[in-house]
Amino acid sequence: MTVKSDKKNLLRQLPAIDKLLLLPEMQELQECYARPLVTEVLRSVVADIRDQILQGNIKLKLPKPEEYAILARQWIEEKTRSPLRAIVNATGTVTHTNLGRALLSSSACESLQNAAQNYVNLEYDLETGKRGHRDRITEPLLQQLTGCEASTVVNNNAAAVLIALQTVAKGREVIVSRGELIEIGGAFRIPDVMTASGAILREVGTTNRTHLRDYAEAINENTALILKVHPSNYKVVGFTTTPEMQELTELGTEHGIPTMEDLGSGALVDLSTYRLPHEPVVADKIEDGVDIVTFSGDKLLGGPQAGIIVGKAEWILQIRKNPLMRALRVDKLTIAALSATLLTYLNPDALLTQLPMLHRYTRSIDELHGIAKEIVDRLKTIFGETITVEITDTHSQIGSGSLPVETLPSVAVVLNPLEISAEKLAEHFRRGSVPIIGRIENDLLWFDVRTLYEKEQKQLSEAAAEVASKLGEVPEN
Repeated sequence: MTVKSDKKNLLRQLPAIDKLLLLPEMQELQECYARPLVTEVLRSVVADIRDQILQGNIKLKLPKPEEYAILARQWIEEKTRSPLRAIVNATGTVTHTNLGRALLSSSACESLQNAAQNYVNLEYDLETGKRGHRDRITEPLLQQLTGCEASTVVNNNAAAVLIALQTVAKGREVIVSRGELIEIGGAFRIPDVMTASGAILREVGTTNRTHLRDYAEAINENTALILKVHPSNYKVVGFTTTPEMQELTELGTEHGIPTMEDLGSGALVDLSTYRLPHEPVVADKIEDGVDIVTFSGDKLLGGPQAGIIVGKAEWILQIRKNPLMRALRVDKLTIAALSATLLTYLNPDALLTQLPMLHRYTRSIDELHGIAKEIVDRLKTIFGETITVEITDTHSQIGSGSLPVETLPSVAVVLNPLEISAEKLAEHFRRGSVPIIGRIENDLLWFDVRTLYEKEQKQLSEAAAEVASKLGEVPEN
């Protein structure tokens, strides 16, 4: 029999879609999924088999009629699976922008779910029975935690900077040090944001040295704002000078000019309490007399993505009235998660156990070594001689532009594949049932264990078994 005739014979055996739909197994599948979807998927399954035959796979074993239901279900489950998937972050970057940044606390998740499933008093005053403002939910908490007169919340810190600048300084000059004209992830540049806001940039000083007199000499009748930008994603070291924020607020008060500081990450507590590098505390800036302070809700604070604006009521009220607020405001889900996160800060003694990110930042090196040893023992059993597995000391980073030059001592499990490249091994882990994301250094695959807990350790072992199966090394036990 020729190859051509073999192809024809196999093609003739392919079942008709209408007949497949009448099978009991297909009827059962249609009870879970709409008939048009089942029909479409069946056509895809059969078309895939047909393509394999036409490409010369004449040794292909055709599925039994009832097996088409299994194939169709697999296709449907893959087709209807959410594209937003849970993954295991073993990169060593704890607050990873590309992987969703901060993990929310249990209370924040509960609050978010409650808001999602119910009507809530988002803009309704229960006491008066009239319309209220959504800021009144988070404002009392921010007043208590930072000492601010008023606050508002927008969808991220870039939005916070944009709307604050447009409100206070559109068409007028904003004085800022050349050393603070930063660019952060996603090509977000302070000068570009200022341009978009309509404010006019007035640069003073040099990259590494700016004096108080530079700000004073730049003030004129068109000056609307003195801006200071905290370098949350870089650090200038060596021969440097920059005025303290309190000096700038005194200068602003002397000339009747408001001051603003963009803290970027933003911290509500002194992180050095937890043996972490110091980061400016929002309350300290308010105490210094800064009129407007902006910071993120989803970096060091450990809440949802948000841009938080706190400061003097005079300026916050103007920002609220900006028409742009309608485009930048947050919804009930963000407010629910943020308010629950802020409530956690009212009990500082519980922060370490209640905030997932803070706990990850502060895990001891001894604990990490214990975790790494358990993982190595499992992976050595799974991979045998095909991949060598070792423990090594390393450094994690907080990430998302927070404390950029500071690192956290950590421990990594390092995989050295002997038959494939580290890139290919990383791809196998990345494309598993639960994606495991590590990092590649020196042609080795590194899994930093700082962000791995019991659940993630189990998922890593299961992923390794999947990879070993693909490599032809399936463990007996």
